[in-house]
Amino acid sequence: MPSTEIILTENVPGLGAEADVVKVRRGYARNYLLPRGKAYEVTPATLRQLDNLKKKRAEREASELNEAEELARRINKLRIVFKLETGETGKAFGSITAHDIVTRLKNEIGHEIDRHKVHLEHPIKTTGEHEVQIKLHHDVTVTFRFDVRSADGPKPEMVAAETTKARTDKKRK
Repeated sequence: MPSTEIILTENVPGLGAEADVVKVRRGYARNYLLPRGKAYEVTPATLRQLDNLKKKRAEREASELNEAEELARRINKLRIVFKLETGETGKAFGSITAHDIVTRLKNEIGHEIDRHKVHLEHPIKTTGEHEVQIKLHHDVTVTFRFDVRSADGPKPEMVAAETTKARTDKKRK
């Protein structure tokens, strides 16, 4: 299979980041990467531009790392309480998923986090304090702590007792 070497000018998922010299098939380079400006062919002139691309990559990675660390500090300061509907025996009607956690974090801190970065082994169906690992960057992982409490509302047995009491009061009158 014919292949060619190219220099990436931006991050291409599954292939590499900017300033990487990679081997790809000629058709992929000719039909996709080169026309969209995602890569240059390897020539003596483009090899001279490689230093500029490496500086650009270093700046981008440093800014991503700083942003992830700042986000981790903000997440560590948060104390969030999730409400979960439970029955009289304490059994949950539903669960708290990674999507629920991400949505709540977006509302609280105003920053979008990909739900795949939240490491949740199984949906949370119990009340109490829970911890979840969130991988914000390949070097930054934060432990998010939150409480899950039963949603406040009248218990089914209390509602039944009140209705029977009202019925007996009516009969006495």
